[in-house]
Amino acid sequence: MYIYSSKRIIFPVFWIFMLCLFIMKGSSALKIPVLYADGSLVVCEKPVGMTSESPGLPELAGEQLSQKLWPVHRLDQGTGGAIVLACSAASCAALQRLFQQNLVEKTYLAAVCGCPPETAGNYTDLLWHDRAKNKSFVVSRRRAGVKEASCSWEVLTAAEYDGQVVSLVRVRLHTGRTHQIRVQFSSRGYPLIGDRKYGGRISAPSPSLWSAGICFPHPAGKSGAVSVTSAPPPVFPWNLFDCSFL
Repeated sequence: MYIYSSKRIIFPVFWIFMLCLFIMKGSSALKIPVLYADGSLVVCEKPVGMTSESPGLPELAGEQLSQKLWPVHRLDQGTGGAIVLACSAASCAALQRLFQQNLVEKTYLAAVCGCPPETAGNYTDLLWHDRAKNKSFVVSRRRAGVKEASCSWEVLTAAEYDGQVVSLVRVRLHTGRTHQIRVQFSSRGYPLIGDRKYGGRISAPSPSLWSAGICFPHPAGKSGAVSVTSAPPPVFPWNLFDCSFL
């Protein structure tokens, strides 16, 4: 949503919201849940609707922790959950190398329309992203701009909503393509709840996708991996499912 002048778009309402947050800094409403922190990095819980890039979450979390933070990777604005921020430029570069080397294990929860007949499986597709439409498509052959996308998944539980079966699915990404989970499930007839762009048949404020876990070697070489989990809030559609086991 935007505010318009007679000649051009002046300012997106989201950025007005962000400015209000900055003005209100110190309010309890601004508290970003911190899931892990040390001198190299911070893993926090990004709220749905907030941008993961600057200006946005790095500044708000940095203000809360009284330090400058760097965005390491991104989550879509409509996706909440665990996300990694770096405490220095050097740490940011080291963390981004871990992502590039596929050493970061990312797990998501998705609330989808319908229920796959199998309880678990793997999806591998060729995806092409239309930048003009900001939409990804499953295609049948390789060409310029087409990338392979892979994930594994398991159905955790199912429920009924408004006469329709809906499912809670845990997804582990093996690649990180734009809108990957959304398009891979939608192309098989299981769009995410709230995902109008990819054919979601049940309305929700945003696509029902949550960054539920992230695990990676520590960039400073500390023994043991950094492993963090995050549970979605008890609001629709997550409250349709028993998530007590997460």
